[in-house]
Amino acid sequence: MPQGDKGKYTDRQKRKAEHIEQGYEDRGTPRKEAERRAWATVNKESGGGKKSGSGRGKAESHASARKGGQKGGSSQSAADRSAAAKKGWETRRRRGTA
Repeated sequence: MPQGDKGKYTDRQKRKAEHIEQGYEDRGTPRKEAERRAWATVNKESGGGKKSGSGRGKAESHASARKGGQKGGSSQSAADRSAAAKKGWETRRRRGTA
């Protein structure tokens, strides 16, 4: 089988790669890079294409999917954000711009 052939992947793995690739493209990643990252993610989660033989299956790791949801957001804690908002309000109040 030639390098890069996706024939040994399940339909589910192919759909998953397509979905991941679309997400990368929506965020501005070039198509080839998005495709490369998508298949790398599928390989990491499922261990590659389907393999013949009894007992060869392994549970999928969804660590990369969980990581994706945690990457965004603020690095400040809720208390720090609240303190910054109060400080800003006091500054605007003193300057009379509020």
